[in-house]
This record gives sequence, structure tokens and C-alpha cells, in this order.
Amino acid sequence: MKTIHIPKAGEMTVEDEPAQSAGAGEVLLKLSHVGFCGSDLNTFLGRNTMARPNVVPGHEIGAVVSALGPGVPAGLKPGDVVTVNPYTNCGMCTSCRRGRPNACRRNETLGVQRDGAMREYIALPWQKVLPVDQGISPRDAALIEPMSVGFHAVDRAAVTDSDVVAVIGCGMVGLGAIARAARRGATVIAVDISDEKLAIAKSLGAAYGVNSAKTPAAEGVLDLTGGDGADVVIEAVGSPATYVAAIDAAAFAGRVACIGYAKSEVAFQTKYFVQKELDIRGSRNATPGDFRAVMRLLASGAAKVDGLVSAVVKPDGAKAAMERWAADPGRVFRILVDWS
Repeated sequence: MKTIHIPKAGEMTVEDEPAQSAGAGEVLLKLSHVGFCGSDLNTFLGRNTMARPNVVPGHEIGAVVSALGPGVPAGLKPGDVVTVNPYTNCGMCTSCRRGRPNACRRNETLGVQRDGAMREYIALPWQKVLPVDQGISPRDAALIEPMSVGFHAVDRAAVTDSDVVAVIGCGMVGLGAIARAARRGATVIAVDISDEKLAIAKSLGAAYGVNSAKTPAAEGVLDLTGGDGADVVIEAVGSPATYVAAIDAAAFAGRVACIGYAKSEVAFQTKYFVQKELDIRGSRNATPGDFRAVMRLLASGAAKVDGLVSAVVKPDGAKAAMERWAADPGRVFRILVDWS
């Protein structure tokens, strides 16, 4: 079967490998579409220190069940459209014991610490295979995981209908946060450097947009809130500038949820942590409940997802697509590889 590898920075190969089969307790999936995300781009560029050598990328998955191994319980059958929870959990660390396995200390994510789904078939434990709601195509199922990460951040920030929520970064994860916060009745301010992305953010429920290439992010949020700042700020970029902006844009007694990984040290005026009495919360990965919430949104038809897919390529075109993304990262939402 065809399999994509990233052997080193700037290289991507398509190799023929032995076909997989479903072992005990496993489900064999025929991949339909698999998304490249920011972590895959960083692996391709040699910047992802967590990625294993020569990794098979890919953890945003739309697939169809091909076969069931022995011991798989009822509920899955060949032909079902599914997505995948791509994270592992040890069951023993403090996060797992507290019922938050998405933040497992020993997590290994498909396509990062272990080989992922950029291949024709993959066998996975049945517990990680999630049937999708009716009306969601295998292609759109590949959008569920990245949006669920944004959904989870809204949960972490305890967003309610009385909140003003600023989301910094309107990539797929940020758009997920915008969609869920808006569906909870919050007033959402989207912040990004791209007018195109801000327009899509508004289509998903954002009331306002701030182009931070023209107006500094915190300044724009403060202007829209009469100087108060946002009750909740969700950082979905992962740069020193956006981390500082998130603190500056937060209201006194506000909440900040951080999703992005900054690649370098961040210098804060820590007095704002204390003076504002901020709740600063990390948000990592997503839970099965977040996946199901995204499925409900997509199945409802309320979110028009065609604009979220920047390109669909075959495996042999994946490297060229990643090179185009690396050259102009601000204009890309998601690149899907079509394995169908």
C-alpha cells in the first residue's frame, strides 16, 4: 500500500509498504481523506522536535471501516464512515486519573510520536474509532479533529452566553473555537492577519473581525469592548506576539485559554496576571465529547465547510502542496490528501 513519510526536513516520499490487517480488538480502516495540519507542516520544515524520525504524518482522518478484528464489540461494521481519536493515554498519570486523558502525560499522537494515517489503510484499536453522524462525508470527517481542538478550548474557558470571546488566530482550530463559542451565545471577536479568514470566521458566527496586520490585536479588542477587554481570550496561533496580545486583550477577572505552542520564549508583564486576577488555562487536544459536538455542527449544515478546504491532492502531489503551504502559510486552511 502507498504510504507517505517525512524522512527529513524538506523531504516527503511516497513508498510502497506491506498492507495492514486487523488484529484482535482492532478495526482496519480504508483511508478516504487525511488532513495536513500545522504540526505536519512543522515536521516537514524540521521544526517539530516531538516528531519521530521518518514519521508517517497525519492524524486528521476521514475513513471507511474495511474489516473488524476478533473481539471488536457491536457498533461498528464494514462500510461505516468514521473518524479517529488520534491520541493515546496511559491511564496512570495524574491527568488520566483526573478524567482528562486528552492531556495525558505520556500521550503519543498519530503522525507525531507514532506513525500516522497518511497511507491507504491503517489498523487501530476499536476504542479510537468514532462513527460519524449521518450526512457527514468521509472528506468532511477529516475536519472533525482540528475543529474539536478549538471546541475543547471553549470548554476549558467555560464560555457562556454572557461572555465576549476574542479568538486570536482563525486557522482550523481557531475557527472551531469561534463556531462553538457562537453556538453558546457568546459575542465573538475574531482576530487574524487575513481578511479572507476573518470573512469565514464571520460566516461561522463571529460578530466582529480585527485584522491584526492593520490594527494590533489587543488594541482592536479593547476598542470593540469600550476599553474593557474580552471576558475570554483564546490563543490559537502559538507565537510570542499573540501570547502577549492575549494577556493584554483580556478583561480584568477574565479568562485566557492557550492552545498554540510558542516556538520560543515569551516575555510577559506578569503584573497583569495579578492585577487582572486572570484565569490562565492550557487547552490540549480534545475529548470524545468535543468530537461529537463538532459532528453535530457539521451534520446540522450550519457550518459551510467547503471554504475550509484549501486544496485536495493525491499522495503524489502532497510534497508540492506542502511546499506551497510553507511558502504562503497565511492563506491555507487545510490541505487534504485523497486516498480514495
